Amino acid sequence: MRHGKKINHLGRKTAHRKSMLANMACSLIEHKRINTTLAKAKALKQFVEPMITKSKEDTTHNRRIVMSRLRQKEAVAELFRDVAIKVADRPGGYTRIIKLGNRLGDNADMAMIELVDYNEIYNADKAKKKTTRRSRRGGSKAAAVAPAVAETKASNEEE
Repeated sequence: MRHGKKINHLGRKTAHRKSMLANMACSLIEHKRINTTLAKAKALKQFVEPMITKSKEDTTHNRRIVMSRLRQKEAVAELFRDVAIKVADRPGGYTRIIKLGNRLGDNADMAMIELVDYNEIYNADKAKKKTTRRSRRGGSKAAAVAPAVAETKASNEEE
């Protein structure tokens, strides 16, 4: 039974699992999206999201905490420099997991994990929806057009 066991061990010892997640997190920060198995993607999401939250406030203490978990200076620098600026207004949910199907060799569930703010395809659709939204009541455009129509009708009746 697995009572009280909340962490997926991924079939590895503790040191190997921590090193693997640190390397995958560095790859995710560098490339903005990576392909991996679904179980590793879910474990990586839990590993990397608290570090992205810490990167939003650039203090020496937060940099040291993130550095102790990532162990790559370049990845920490990019996280605090580029990624933190993009996610500054987002309250959470910095990563997205998209299922890709099964791997041919061993039929493992594959997934793509990506940073949400770096996907231009999804972000472009959201911006278009906000700019083209119209209300059913007519709003300000109908109110501005109505007096002009009334004036033209009145001038036509006078003639």
